[in-house]
Amino acid sequence: MLNEVANIIRGLSADGVEKANSGHPGLPLGCAEIGSVLYGTEMSYDPSKSDWPNRDRFVLSAGHGSMFLYSLLHLSGFDVSLEDLKEFRQLDSKTPGHPECDETDGVETTTGPLGQGFANAVGMAVSERMLAERYNTADFEIVNHYTYTLLGDGGMMEGIVSEAASLAGHLGLGKLIAIYDDNEISIGGDTDITFTEDVPTKFKACDWHVIDGVDGHDPEAIKAAFAQAKEVTDKPSLIVAETKIGFGAPNKEGESAAHGAPLGEEEIKGMKENLGLPVDKDFYVSKEVRNFFAQRREELKEERKAWEAEFTKWAKANPELKEKWDTAHNQELPADLRETIADLKIETPIATRKASGATLRKIADEVDYLVGGSADLAPSNKTYLNKYDEIQAGEYQGRNFRFGVREHAMAAMANGIVLHGGLRPFVSTFLVFSDYMRGAIRLSALMKQPVVYVLTHDSIYVGEDGPTHEPIEHVESLRLIPNLNVIRPADAAEAKAAWIQAMERTDGPTVLVLTRQNLPNIEKEDASAIYKGGYVVSEAADADVTLMASGSEVSLAVEVAKELQTEGKVARIVSIPDRDKFLAQGSDYVAEVLGDQDILRVAMEVGVGQGWYQFLQEGDHLVSMDQFGASGPGAEVAQKFGFEAKEITKDIMTRLQ
Repeated sequence: MLNEVANIIRGLSADGVEKANSGHPGLPLGCAEIGSVLYGTEMSYDPSKSDWPNRDRFVLSAGHGSMFLYSLLHLSGFDVSLEDLKEFRQLDSKTPGHPECDETDGVETTTGPLGQGFANAVGMAVSERMLAERYNTADFEIVNHYTYTLLGDGGMMEGIVSEAASLAGHLGLGKLIAIYDDNEISIGGDTDITFTEDVPTKFKACDWHVIDGVDGHDPEAIKAAFAQAKEVTDKPSLIVAETKIGFGAPNKEGESAAHGAPLGEEEIKGMKENLGLPVDKDFYVSKEVRNFFAQRREELKEERKAWEAEFTKWAKANPELKEKWDTAHNQELPADLRETIADLKIETPIATRKASGATLRKIADEVDYLVGGSADLAPSNKTYLNKYDEIQAGEYQGRNFRFGVREHAMAAMANGIVLHGGLRPFVSTFLVFSDYMRGAIRLSALMKQPVVYVLTHDSIYVGEDGPTHEPIEHVESLRLIPNLNVIRPADAAEAKAAWIQAMERTDGPTVLVLTRQNLPNIEKEDASAIYKGGYVVSEAADADVTLMASGSEVSLAVEVAKELQTEGKVARIVSIPDRDKFLAQGSDYVAEVLGDQDILRVAMEVGVGQGWYQFLQEGDHLVSMDQFGASGPGAEVAQKFGFEAKEITKDIMTRLQ
């Protein structure tokens, strides 16, 4: 039966790609037996309740093979119909070109950029272990499931996979099982043109349990490999499945031509003849396969109901744990969190990274499902939760991650953690290294997942570390990502508010951009306006100029205003820590904050400043960076590049005359 299921997967996948005239048939044909075993015998899931918390997770890291997953979801009984398969890659269909978690029932995460799904799976697996530690008791084991992920040669080449595999091995994630589709083919041809490393030895060196040489077209061999993987509880497992890309296609089996283009009508006809499928029927599913999965669904439903009965008993016996479970899975916040954080005393002047750290630690005391860490920079990022334990192999009760210098895997793991449910992650590094994890940040935004990114050392004020560590274009480039909130606070008060906004957001990620250097407290006319993304710090009647800025340049604007006063000129000061939120307040509010259009407007930011032109008019002035920084004491570097109150005042005066 599993062989028959595999052949039905091949037929559905080839037909779907052919009808769309677009897609990747090679993986579905090559991995069909792996899919038939996963969904036919191995995994615990319930299509009638696809968000069941204790389900096994499957991540198709090789997301280009999406018809493989859609075919399995359809056969298994998820909300993916035969008509949906026929609409593969069509506009607004449930079966987009790569799997998207908010589009298709049963898809756990959005994949496609190679390696992202693998790292997501590592995040899901560590979440399972952490939740088991938090909620399982001597009498009840309510968290106990596996995470499976499938990747191919292309994914194996990506650096993010090496990063994530290294950390997964270090953490001893025994309920993580990766299947390597080892077909020795990539888009360009045989993998020996670029990829000759010894993958099994590499994973063994990363402390993985490796099951090598598995016949990927033999369901019994695949089942045996899964059974062997589950015998090892203190290491993640890699199953090296030897497959043939495009299996069954008479002329394209084993060829790179099967990877990323429709097979063609004659090739599909020959494949169906080879596999014993009706050559005159498209999107064919046999009655036997329908009946097999119908029976499977009933068995799986009973498994889920048995778990729910156990969960009910656990909840009755452990009401406090149940309350914590509900709070965490619903991402609920204390009703008085804003007030609690507003009352937090932070001495100034202080770097916003330090103000952020104090705020984070207070929030962690109030929100016990908040977890996270940094890419080996906790002392600099101020993200270590010193009241709580670390997450290490066999010790999953903590809340502090040691991600190591693995920025990309860190961010992608955070996506997996939040997608799993029950935890809320934050991750941190220097702003300049956000480039290393941009792919994962983008997917956070695309998937609408509320990861918090804490990015410190935000400008040339980094100083002595020099231009390699001084971000110039990074804030502006992050602001360009849709659905990503970027907040650059100007002082401790704005840093506290930024954390509140990040925690209150549930429909997407937030970036906090924070300083290395100390900043003074800024006196504000209406502190509550901070939450509007932009506000008037200091109003002035008959003003000659409006000074606007974010982050550390707001305090610079205050200095400039004082210098202008000595010249007999009056300045208004505007802080815009969150440009998108400011614009979302509406044109009337924006116009009110920016003030009279007839007076000079000056925007200041120690970085690329093109985005500020939307607030400026002809004749207005922008003080920004259009070159890399320099090494030296931060204040001296800033002065070298013109970020000095007297110099800016002098320039403004020439424009006011």
